[in-house]
Amino acid sequence: MRLTDFWDRMRSAFGEVYAASFAHDFVLAELGERTVHQALEAGVEPADIWRAVCRAVDVPTHLQ
Repeated sequence: MRLTDFWDRMRSAFGEVYAASFAHDFVLAELGERTVHQALEAGVEPADIWRAVCRAVDVPTHLQ
């Protein structure tokens, strides 16, 4: 998954403002107790991050 696709999915699932807030503030255990931004900076693949986000907050199936 490309990074642009990842961010498109985040905005579709959470809206423009909350997607940015979620990515900055929400710590995901599945990502090694990191936020989305920290995981991206650490080199975690966007697809792996997206799957972790979907599992953590029950993103509706049609947005996955």
